[in-house]
Amino acid sequence: MAGRALYARPLIRAGSPPAMEDENMNHICIQPSRVAIVTGGASGIGLAACRAFAGLGLSVVVADVNAEGLARAVEDIAAASPRGRDAVRGLRCDVTVREDLQMLEAEARDAFGRVDILMANAAVQPGSDILGPDDAWDRILDTNLHGVIRTVQAVLPGMIADGHPGLVIVTGSKQGITTPPGDPAYNVAKAGVKAFAEAVQHDLRNRPGCRISAHLLIPGFVFTPLTANGRTERPAGAWTPAQTVDFMMQGLARGDFYILCPDNEVTRQVDERRMLWAASDIIENRPPLSRWHPDYADRFEAFLRGAG
Repeated sequence: MAGRALYARPLIRAGSPPAMEDENMNHICIQPSRVAIVTGGASGIGLAACRAFAGLGLSVVVADVNAEGLARAVEDIAAASPRGRDAVRGLRCDVTVREDLQMLEAEARDAFGRVDILMANAAVQPGSDILGPDDAWDRILDTNLHGVIRTVQAVLPGMIADGHPGLVIVTGSKQGITTPPGDPAYNVAKAGVKAFAEAVQHDLRNRPGCRISAHLLIPGFVFTPLTANGRTERPAGAWTPAQTVDFMMQGLARGDFYILCPDNEVTRQVDERRMLWAASDIIENRPPLSRWHPDYADRFEAFLRGAG
């Protein structure tokens, strides 16, 4: 694929509402008459993406395992669309079940005739520990890793066969890159998602005539039901889901694969140095997760300031 041939100028500035006018659209998939599927679309980043796509005139198929939340989301998304309820379909879908995903793909095609954008976004975060419990590990890996793989495997073949330009957007996490202590199952799943998304993009760009690209969304601190932990007020350091989707749109406009989002606390420069330090654990043969090792605390802080 010719990389940036499908892209034009930057779209919108981070923190502003998603653009709604035709002249602001940059990727040829993000325009009226196109169709987007979003899993985990009843809340958080998924819901914000559905609203943004719908507001730009796309047809949206929103999938979520939460039937009650899904019903509310469909009405919310329809209210954002200039075409109203006709542009939105909701489907209760468990991404751990292949048959549900096959039904999702069929529903999108029955309703709108095509699929141009797939956003594999569904995730859970019940917490985990190295020694268990088993059900937490199973739930996280089945949803956050296997669910992403199955979603792409269910929908992407039809997109390739259509021959249209398309987008596959996978929601990852910085925890899958720097793997901080505290929730190992989530880290393992998101690290796997990163590797999978990279493999998908490599495959797509080497398919003759294929005009589909894959992208890894790497959110910063975003205030969603997944991260709220009982809080009702958004912390000052967190972005809203809409800000994150706004930034995602800019990344898609530029043709970025790694859409690495900052937030109100962490800049891109800090993220880059954290990630570089993590990768250097291998190169320098340091203890794993040395960023949190007391013997390396001062060295890491100096490195973070750019002094090491």
